[in-house]
Amino acid sequence: MARPIWTGAITFGLVSVPVAMYSATHEHEVSFHQYEKGTSDRIRYQRVNERTGKEVDFGDIAKGTDVGGGKLVLLEQEELDSVAPGRSKSLDLHAFVDLAEIDPIFYQKSYFLAPGSEETAKTYALLRDAMAKVGRAAIGTLVMRGKEYLAAIRPDGKLLVLETMYFADEVRDAEDELGGLPRATAKPAEMKMAVQLIESMAAKWKPADYRDSYTDRVNALIDEKKKGKEVTVSEPAPEATDVTDLMEALRASVDRAKSRRRGSSNSATATKTPAKKASSAKKAAPAKKASAKKTTAKKKAA
Repeated sequence: MARPIWTGAITFGLVSVPVAMYSATHEHEVSFHQYEKGTSDRIRYQRVNERTGKEVDFGDIAKGTDVGGGKLVLLEQEELDSVAPGRSKSLDLHAFVDLAEIDPIFYQKSYFLAPGSEETAKTYALLRDAMAKVGRAAIGTLVMRGKEYLAAIRPDGKLLVLETMYFADEVRDAEDELGGLPRATAKPAEMKMAVQLIESMAAKWKPADYRDSYTDRVNALIDEKKKGKEVTVSEPAPEATDVTDLMEALRASVDRAKSRRRGSSNSATATKTPAKKASSAKKAAPAKKASAKKTTAKKKAA
């Protein structure tokens, strides 16, 4: 069983719900180390005093910040923890909001929230079911690993799921970052065709249908090089569609999407057809035997 990465209590009003937090996701990219080219010598990083050039033990390192004028303020971990004594074990709920109102850009990472103990499972279930009934998510704050997080908690079946979030001042303004937003507009015919293309590609969301194919290709590349095979170069990225060819590209895309759907539909029908034919053949067999018996009876009568 996984170990919790944080334990504490959800507090709303005068109610306190002990919980344990577990990571809900994991990444599976290929892990690489660094080596000097042409050798098998591993490259490692060291914590070095930039003035003396000597390596410094981790236990002798303190966090600090430059406050200007050549002055530094150094802080020990105990001093950082002192500014949030109780809050480091408390997840304070401030409001309950409609989940659809939260822009996904604010989400960081997902975590499972489980009851802190069997004795507190009833209080946990009460919060979970009440939130599900009103269709709202809880917005709260917690301190974890020396940082305060904004969090959204939502019911998900039998569990509560917590999403750590960015604070408003951590989300960049698109207008400032891009120096202006796109102003171009599409022609009515182009819009109609684009909508038709989107509708022709509409499908239900099935997470299992998607896989990290890049990691698969990296693993295949490693396997090919291990066996001494020649590496196959992938196709280059497609060039941007010329504005003058936009309608033709949209029309061709719609036709291709429809063709693929017909193909998958025909394929599904084809897999069912043999079973029907076999079933018909089995039913027809007794009729042939009956016909053969009638013919024999006629010959005897003659």
